[in-house]
Amino acid sequence: MKSSQVIFLFLLVLTFACSTKEEPTKQWYKGNLHTHSYWSDGDDYPEMIMGWYKSHDYDFVVLSDHNTLAEGEKWKLIPKSPSHEMGFQKYFEKYGDQVTYREDSAGRIEVKLKTLAEYAPMFEKEGEFLIIQSQELTENFEKKPLHMNVTNIQKLIPAEGGNSVPEILQNGLDRVKAQRDSTGVPMFLHINHPNFIWAITPEDIMALDGERFFEVYNGHPMVNNYGDSLRPSMEVLWDKVQVSYLTDGKPLLYGLAVDDAHNYHVFDQVSSNPGRGWVMVLAEDLSPSSLIEAMEKGDFYSSTGVTLSAIDFDGETLSVNVETEEDVTYTIQFFGTKKSNPTKSGVLLKEEQGQISTYALKEDDMYVRAKIISSKLKENPYQIGDMEVAWTQPVLKK
Repeated sequence: MKSSQVIFLFLLVLTFACSTKEEPTKQWYKGNLHTHSYWSDGDDYPEMIMGWYKSHDYDFVVLSDHNTLAEGEKWKLIPKSPSHEMGFQKYFEKYGDQVTYREDSAGRIEVKLKTLAEYAPMFEKEGEFLIIQSQELTENFEKKPLHMNVTNIQKLIPAEGGNSVPEILQNGLDRVKAQRDSTGVPMFLHINHPNFIWAITPEDIMALDGERFFEVYNGHPMVNNYGDSLRPSMEVLWDKVQVSYLTDGKPLLYGLAVDDAHNYHVFDQVSSNPGRGWVMVLAEDLSPSSLIEAMEKGDFYSSTGVTLSAIDFDGETLSVNVETEEDVTYTIQFFGTKKSNPTKSGVLLKEEQGQISTYALKEDDMYVRAKIISSKLKENPYQIGDMEVAWTQPVLKK
């Protein structure tokens, strides 16, 4: 064989090897980014809560208690109520030799809560289950509750107040960015339940710089996900803010579905229970950095029950493939806003029933997102009559 032929074959093999070198395999991870425990206003112990999520096939979860991290010594006085007392009995039966408690002269029980450092090793398993440190940064302005979750926070951020709703929200964003820059650890802040006591308007969010995430769905019964006759639903708010952000040259705003779980003993319509909303993240591995990197790219969807087997966007066409269930039908909708008419945001661009649907973005499309509605009723829903739903993240035509 001639030397020139040998060189050609070598280059051919090298080229083939480079071209077929696969990128790291990605997979879907299910997680909840808003949950409470006895460390603030939840009604159960961290171990019981982690056990619930792990046994219900979640891959990652946070405890985002109000203005606190699960560190240091904290004792919880158990309320004198049947559900709380029964909760203690269940806790003691499961973890008896690991439970530290005491009784006062009135027979009331106080329990020493486990810290994150203590309970995380009981549940975490590399590649299978992850607990991410979080804080619900809780502020107020003129009796309006301003709540912001910080995922993968490294150091507690105290409430500091401010002179307006946007100023307080922006202060939170700035302090999270400062902590991220100083530690080199990826983390992000998201806005919680804007319609809770109608605290945060679309205009408040429009005024912000650096916000990438908000809750398009929250399972707490008091958050007004669907708005009212005077105020927008979370989806309408999403589209209004999206138009403003893109018009001002800001990045896309992504929508999260979360539980905001507080209640773990009674499951009903007036309780804030686990299992109502979650995110599915397409990431390289189950680590905080990988999950956050994927989410900041928009590589995730939010759900209350619908599972997607694939979401694909090639810069021109958005494709959605639903993982179907027997005897369940699916309606796939594509929403967006036209550049030629930005005042009319969140227009329904296409709708069809089936497992797979695509939408080819037009030059006049500012952005497009998909919503998938199942014919299956949501178990223990946020509101009676809710169907299972999923939301993809918005995309821009390249």
